[in-house]
Amino acid sequence: MSLFTEQEQEQIANAISEAEKATSGEIRIALDKHCEGDAFEKATGYFTKLGMDKTSRHNGVLIYLAYADHKFAIIGDSGINRVVPADFWETTKIAMTAHFSAGNLAQGIIAGVGLAGEQLAVFFPFQAGDINELPNDIVYMDQNKTN
Repeated sequence: MSLFTEQEQEQIANAISEAEKATSGEIRIALDKHCEGDAFEKATGYFTKLGMDKTSRHNGVLIYLAYADHKFAIIGDSGINRVVPADFWETTKIAMTAHFSAGNLAQGIIAGVGLAGEQLAVFFPFQAGDINELPNDIVYMDQNKTN
């Protein structure tokens, strides 16, 4: 069973697609049920595992959520981290947390995608010839593990 309904998954994928229409940047969502330890460290590992560090302009953004443990993190690659305001990821997390606290995980993720997309569009606008380097679907990391 998925955390999100089919409609919510579609809304999230559409939010990513819309955000990426204006930028060469890449946004992905990775979910786990549980996260032992620090969510930022876990997200950093997934960032590499998902190939997000391989984008041509180093402008990938990963939103990671461990939903049962109520933990999440946002990771930006070196290209985007060099140009966004120092508090950008923290203010994005605050906006997302408002939705999460109201019990609306999908809207929280969509809000984070929208904010990340706005910044990516400012600093990495879409250029002719840009391609979608990474899929826009949600990655359920705990379902990808081999036990």
